[in-house]
Amino acid sequence: MGREKRLTKETQFEAVINNGRSWSNSLVVLRALPNELGWTRCGFAVGKRLGKAVVRNRVKRLLREGVRLTPVKDGWDVVFIARAAAAEADYHTLRRAMAQLLSRAQLLADGEVSGRRGT
Repeated sequence: MGREKRLTKETQFEAVINNGRSWSNSLVVLRALPNELGWTRCGFAVGKRLGKAVVRNRVKRLLREGVRLTPVKDGWDVVFIARAAAAEADYHTLRRAMAQLLSRAQLLADGEVSGRRGT
């Protein structure tokens, strides 16, 4: 995921968290806000309550990979906030949870619902 497709500044995160709509499940919270760009930018928030840096970085890597492989509609700023249970979840469970939230938010491109490609 290139730098232009990521939320990098604190003000960008705050705008999405304070003004965006929210959807959640037991693993992840999704906050989304329309943007004026022609592409979607994603950000990931993983708090210290999840564990030490190794655990937090692993969760961020899994979330980034899940977004990379899931087609998301253009024109949105999206923040995924990991909950404590995400530290124990495997990749497939986390990706399914993310795809479910994106589907509920109607942000999946190509009508994908299951969280899997090619099925």
